[in-house]
Amino acid sequence: MPKKQLTEEFRVKVVKEALETGEQGIVARRHDIHPVTLSRWINNYKKYGKTTVSKQTSKTTNKDVESQILEKENEQLKKLLGEKELEIQILRDLLKKTNQDLKID
Repeated sequence: MPKKQLTEEFRVKVVKEALETGEQGIVARRHDIHPVTLSRWINNYKKYGKTTVSKQTSKTTNKDVESQILEKENEQLKKLLGEKELEIQILRDLLKKTNQDLKID
């Protein structure tokens, strides 16, 4: 028996119904879909915005996500480095002032 050909539109409708009701099993039975299949559609929909993805799309998207994570981490580290450099400069200035005050006395 050949597999049913289901449109993306239908799969998205079923996914949204499952997400809205929170009843994956019931929704799967109602539409005569295996629960694991529906679960896979939901995961793909949440991750990629569509219910089915090719392995190539999955790999590319994972690289994009990793790249975004690294960029965000890099920005956080740059900010932290700038704060530490400012802190060091303030401490140097304070040390100079303290040394000057000691020389005057």
